[in-house]
Amino acid sequence: MTGPAPRRFDSLANSVRAGIAVDHRRLGRWYLVFALAMALWGGLDALLLRTVLVTPGADVWMARTYDAFFTTHGLTMLFLFATPAIWGFSYAVVPSLIGADQTAFPALGTAAFWLLPPTALAMRAGTIGGLLGVAGLEPVAIGWTMYPPLSTQSTNPAVDVLLVGLFLVVVSTVVTATNFVVTIARNRTVRWLEVDTFTWTVLTSAAMAALSFPVLAFTVVLLLADRNLGTAFFVGSGGGPVLWQHLFWFFAHPEVYVLALPPMGILSHVLPRFSGQRLYGHRSAVYSTLAIGVLAFTVWGHHMFTTGMDPRVRMTFMFVTLAVALPSAAKTVTWLGTLWGGSIRLAAPMLFALGSIGFFVGGGVTGVLLAVVPLNVVYNGTYYVVAHLHLMLLGLVVFALLSGAYYWFPLLTGRWYDESLARLHFWLTVIGVAVTIAALLALGLAGLPRRVSTYPAAFAPLHQLATVGAVVVAVGQLVFCLNCWQSWRAGDLAGRDPWSLESAPSHVREWR
Repeated sequence: MTGPAPRRFDSLANSVRAGIAVDHRRLGRWYLVFALAMALWGGLDALLLRTVLVTPGADVWMARTYDAFFTTHGLTMLFLFATPAIWGFSYAVVPSLIGADQTAFPALGTAAFWLLPPTALAMRAGTIGGLLGVAGLEPVAIGWTMYPPLSTQSTNPAVDVLLVGLFLVVVSTVVTATNFVVTIARNRTVRWLEVDTFTWTVLTSAAMAALSFPVLAFTVVLLLADRNLGTAFFVGSGGGPVLWQHLFWFFAHPEVYVLALPPMGILSHVLPRFSGQRLYGHRSAVYSTLAIGVLAFTVWGHHMFTTGMDPRVRMTFMFVTLAVALPSAAKTVTWLGTLWGGSIRLAAPMLFALGSIGFFVGGGVTGVLLAVVPLNVVYNGTYYVVAHLHLMLLGLVVFALLSGAYYWFPLLTGRWYDESLARLHFWLTVIGVAVTIAALLALGLAGLPRRVSTYPAAFAPLHQLATVGAVVVAVGQLVFCLNCWQSWRAGDLAGRDPWSLESAPSHVREWR
């Protein structure tokens, strides 16, 4: 009588898993659509934030409204756009690149995705509550880094809802990261030496996420306890705000490379195809990826040079941070070596890849300067840091993701995009980003403090120029959305090898 029960249970469990499991390419498309929706939402925050800064006195919106836009923009772009976008491309192509039919845990992968929509609602609960007039729910205005005492002393219940949403992000991300680590390690049918560079970056990024995101979960739980249970982990009298910074940045700096490595892998995947050459230094690209994955966990302290850190500790973090530039430079050499002497074809994926490399070099130079303690102390609280961050996340990551989006669009949809619209999208985006970041760099070098809604009137022209650049970027993304919508519905059919000369339609072939 006891024998069949386990078999019935296993059968039921297998049926449930089979019912929620989704093909990896379809799951990838779900992630990418979700990420695009969140990018538009977070981008709207950025436009509203820039609108506040059009005038020196925050005349358009109140200062607290600026703080709310600042908070939701950062959290949305990091956790709801960039990370899901990377998982979307990874699900779409990695199993095929390693010869696997499916991921190791398809049902868990699908369940991890379905955690994200309620997570988005939780993290934006304050914004939604404020728009709908829900009593007690106000826009969260504690900054995307959630530093105490702002986060501990706020009486807004939307802060607690946001923290629960962040915890769900961690659960979703760790499950997804584990899925990729196991899939690449056990389901591949190719030897390690034959694994492509994009898959190596996904493997490294997933391993880093599995190690770093639980730190965020632990930190969020402690903050929830401080807010609701009367504990004192992050109170000022016990050095709590500095403890928060140690825990947060120990997570957040590896997270920067969790976001940056797969886009670097996309560049290494796209450049050979459009330069007519093999990737220069494949092993160097792999080793530099692994080196970045290790060093990323040792450099969090350079975010805290102004907290009264012991000078000897500051020097240690400075040298380790400078060391990260070495594998990053090795990647730049790999990309330039691939381009050198090649037959360059300026289709949309290549344009965005070249733009990404250019912005990455600028971000690397500004980052090296921030690693030097005296310069960091001077510029840490200024718009210089904002410019550097956006050079890396907007310039490198987003441009590389857009390169991958155009490169794999025929594979994911079976149709071609409109090349003319894609080129218009590129020029609007690259000009808008360049103008915005140049203005922010000028503001930072002039010493203007960041994270505040008011400023001396002398800086108004630069802020207004940055806002114009942001609007141009926004128009470019609307062109991208229009291109995706029209092409998905009625684009030319793509062949089995879309980028071969025989398969590409004439409007794409002319740019090959």
